[in-house]
Amino acid sequence: MYDPIERSERIENDVCAGASRKYYRFRPARWYGGIVTGDVVGCNLLCLFCWAGDGIWGRTDVGKFYDAEQVYGKMEGISNETGHKLWRLSGQEPTIGREHLLGLLGLVSQSPYNFILETNGILLDRPYAEDLAGFGRLHVRVSLKGSNEEEFARLTGASRGFDLQLGALSNLKDAGVSCHPAVMSSFSDVEELSRLKDRLASISRALSRDLEVEELIVYPHVKRRLRASTVQSRIDE
Repeated sequence: MYDPIERSERIENDVCAGASRKYYRFRPARWYGGIVTGDVVGCNLLCLFCWAGDGIWGRTDVGKFYDAEQVYGKMEGISNETGHKLWRLSGQEPTIGREHLLGLLGLVSQSPYNFILETNGILLDRPYAEDLAGFGRLHVRVSLKGSNEEEFARLTGASRGFDLQLGALSNLKDAGVSCHPAVMSSFSDVEELSRLKDRLASISRALSRDLEVEELIVYPHVKRRLRASTVQSRIDE
């Protein structure tokens, strides 16, 4: 097992250089009704169900460095081609490389575009959440890795982190940042999901109400990872 905070520090040394961050592609995507996506390199978790392919998952030796202005230019170019006004960072964990992310959000806040920060929330302590509160046009989607601590450990292989995810939602709410949680339901039963909603409600009723429940997309590489592990899902149903 590994500590995701310690892993964050190691990953950042590989994928960040000053205010620049590694990306492996920029693309339009169909989610949210059409969105421009910048896929970053490097994650502090190793989720078995991650959609990132084997050529990206767990690796830092791919992609190239871009500063915030270059990323903005790449994404604006795709917006001009597609008409999409919604942007996101995805692929791996975008909160690694705080200076880079805040620089990009500063540019977006003065633009006609809206931004969804898709994150596992591990690094969103109170000061980081308060930094995010300074930007307009931002919404944060915190992707919970399971319904509880045990599921989190089984799905990620990390020694801790579920408490940090719930803490991130609390920090974002306290800071006044627009946010909602999402959870992969394919590994949880109805009772576990119900208990999760109760825990979210203890932070904010809005978090429980707005919980996004998503189903596993069984890409071939995801199926291989799951079958090679002891983790069970409804992949064969």
